[in-house]
Amino acid sequence: MKSLKYLETDQHEVFRTKSGVIFQSDSERCLYIDFAGKKAKFRYPCLLRFKRAIESVNVENMLINPEASDLEIISISGCEHCFVLSALEIIALKELLQGAFVMFQLNHIIKDCLYRLVV
Repeated sequence: MKSLKYLETDQHEVFRTKSGVIFQSDSERCLYIDFAGKKAKFRYPCLLRFKRAIESVNVENMLINPEASDLEIISISGCEHCFVLSALEIIALKELLQGAFVMFQLNHIIKDCLYRLVV
């Protein structure tokens, strides 16, 4: 895997929180997540599956149930990354991923409105 150079001209910050950041690389047609000391490269379909897996974790059960595991292992088929996350890390990652996908939707809405103005 190539080293992640966030200051390259083809990489644009999509969304940032205190816990991490998501960048988009136009030339590589992928997204980079820098979260909890781990840097990972995702294609959009893998990132979408990863987001769904993170959102499916029952954080409330992890926090309330004393018999529940303190950690969750997230591994997506077809993706090379595996994350071992605590409940608080899952909450922070949910926030990061939700923010990034809101930015994707906002970008789509803006482009759609600009296209309608031109046509």
